[in-house]
Amino acid sequence: MLTREDRDHVIALRRELHQCPELGFQEHETARRVAEELRAAGLDVREGIAGTGVVGVLRGGEGVASARTMLIRADMDALPVQEADGRPYGSRNAGRMHACGHDGHTAMALTAARVLAGGRNALPGNVVFAFQPAEETTGGAEPMIRAGILNEPKVDAAIGIHLANTLRVGQVAAQSGPITAACDGFVLTIHGKGGHAARPHLSVDPIAVAFLVGPALHLLMTREKSPAQPAVLTVGAIHGGTAGNIIADTVELRGTLRTYDPDLRRHLKQRVQETVEGIAASMRARAEIEWDESYPSTVNDPAVVALVQRAAAEVVGQDQLVEHEASLGGDDMAYFCAAVPGCYMRIGSANPAQGLDAPHHSPRFDFDEDALPIGAEILVRATRKFLGGEG
Repeated sequence: MLTREDRDHVIALRRELHQCPELGFQEHETARRVAEELRAAGLDVREGIAGTGVVGVLRGGEGVASARTMLIRADMDALPVQEADGRPYGSRNAGRMHACGHDGHTAMALTAARVLAGGRNALPGNVVFAFQPAEETTGGAEPMIRAGILNEPKVDAAIGIHLANTLRVGQVAAQSGPITAACDGFVLTIHGKGGHAARPHLSVDPIAVAFLVGPALHLLMTREKSPAQPAVLTVGAIHGGTAGNIIADTVELRGTLRTYDPDLRRHLKQRVQETVEGIAASMRARAEIEWDESYPSTVNDPAVVALVQRAAAEVVGQDQLVEHEASLGGDDMAYFCAAVPGCYMRIGSANPAQGLDAPHHSPRFDFDEDALPIGAEILVRATRKFLGGEG
């Protein structure tokens, strides 16, 4: 379905985008380039949504005003990572890098727009292409949805795509149910009473309390949920004290709680708060916890997944459809999948024989660009199937 010209275009576009990585809500040049490509394909374009978001609307042939509409989502932002040297299309922006494949996601969605627009007269429906900012940080999906991008035309289903160096190039994973987690950060402050290390009985030592809180939180994760329910709590930072002979006034713990099930999410957050407050009170200290709620869990719809699997099998073969372990990382594709039935699929992009298997967010991250035409063609085929009445 993709021509040689399309294949060359998606790779060239990805390399162009890779050289100008921009952080969340700063994707001005990327957004300009996206809008340019969409207009060249003949789509109606809206810019400046949620800051730097771009939407392109492709309307099908005559008589489809009330037909189905598919949304294809791509994220555009890069990471604050200094790229390792050695590639001719490397980042030109110091300290910034497309280290998670968002340049590839954008290039695949733009190529799908180009291909679908080429046959728009025979397209039995509409396609909304959403290029969102800031997936890696505070999230651009939710404010784009609040801006009404699902309403005109009314979106019936959504597909997102993510390159995966955890899968070999040619493999595709699309599965029902939760595939990313709800991610809740927390800052726990333990207030004590400072003093001299030689007279601890005259103080309330918040670091001693922290020594009790840490193991209690990890124990809580084994006794407050079913072993069959995935969840993880990590304390990643502890800050407190200035010298070895001084008892501090406060100590701060920063961490994250990750869950799939919304009821378990609420329960564990409540129990974390009760646990830290109870331990602190028992030691004459006081604990305050502030939650930074991030994205909810991304949950794939079975019908849309089945449609994507059929499209993927036509492109890579049934034997290349694989299961992928659900991630306890987060992604704001979750908001699209909560608003309409959706599927977030993974496109294998690793090629160990060529040294293209570094993990995401690594300074050495890169991928086999043969994954790009695969992803773009699956987007095209899945969209046509959905608009034609499948799924």
